[in-house]
Amino acid sequence: MTSPPMTSMQRVLTALSHREADRVPWFLLVTIHGARELGLSIKEYFSKPEYLAEGQLRMRSRYGHDCLYGFSYAAAEAEAFGSETIFFDDGPPNAGPPIIVSANDIRTMELPRVSQVPSLVRVLEAQALMKERVGGDAPIIGVVISPFSLPIMQLGFERYLEVLEQAPDLFARLMAVNEAFCVEWANAQLAAGATAICYFDPMASSTIVTPEQYRLMGMPVAQRTLAQINGPTATHLASGRGLTIIDDIVRTGTAVVGVSVTEDLAELKTACRGRLAVLGNLNGVEMRRWSVAEAEAAVKEAISMAGSGGGFILSDNHGEIPWQVPEEVLMAIGDAVRRWGNYPLSWVDQHG
Repeated sequence: MTSPPMTSMQRVLTALSHREADRVPWFLLVTIHGARELGLSIKEYFSKPEYLAEGQLRMRSRYGHDCLYGFSYAAAEAEAFGSETIFFDDGPPNAGPPIIVSANDIRTMELPRVSQVPSLVRVLEAQALMKERVGGDAPIIGVVISPFSLPIMQLGFERYLEVLEQAPDLFARLMAVNEAFCVEWANAQLAAGATAICYFDPMASSTIVTPEQYRLMGMPVAQRTLAQINGPTATHLASGRGLTIIDDIVRTGTAVVGVSVTEDLAELKTACRGRLAVLGNLNGVEMRRWSVAEAEAAVKEAISMAGSGGGFILSDNHGEIPWQVPEEVLMAIGDAVRRWGNYPLSWVDQHG
């Protein structure tokens, strides 16, 4: 007798335990596409938790992916520290000018309270609404920007690098404030309804800092922060390379790593096998120009390289699908997962 299909939650938990589920789970990390679905501008879409929740629910109903993405926009965390957010008609909101104009301002930084930041409260309310609707059938993914990466918005990249390299006392103070904020924000999302926390840490990637710099500065921050988060976490390098620091990421205690399309997925899966689940690594930028056939080929290739044995969730490599990706491409990705992702992957065993 054929077993009934797993729920998304069952499918994901099986993959995270490094076993094969009924099929490869896939996460469609859409943030702004709900605005189009609801006929709203992007700015208006982010103005009410009801819109965020309904957008996510409709996207999952349309495409059949295995999560709800309880995330609005990264600049919301910069807003907590006093930054403005700039909205666009065809892309995600961005943070305005850095609010720390002098490195010495770090000494007087104040810790914001999540409950007093409207953009964060809206996310919490949206996650609670998602939880009411989906129950335990699918994971709700919350998001935090790592304390090590948030200063890119707080100070600007160049000024942050100067602090990183030349002012260890200011760096320590900056991390202390950001770690406390990150932990409060992550745990508030888990309390609201999030199943797990995606810890976005592009600054950790070997694209930006050397592995030695990460081990000296970024990894201790991650270890301290993740240890205080009251739920499972996934570390996402937001398109950055991470193969050379896989062993270090394992030591932070995270369960999943989001990997880059610029690295070999099969090699990453081998490095992570049994220790970290792999999330990735479809090229979201190229996805804008894919045909239906190209979308299917990309899915098939990713599954062939990383699907066997579980421990793999198909997704894009950045953590956000661009506004310009056509609906038929997203549909084709979902169709391809359902065609080629069913376990056992006999076609991979037969054809390599």
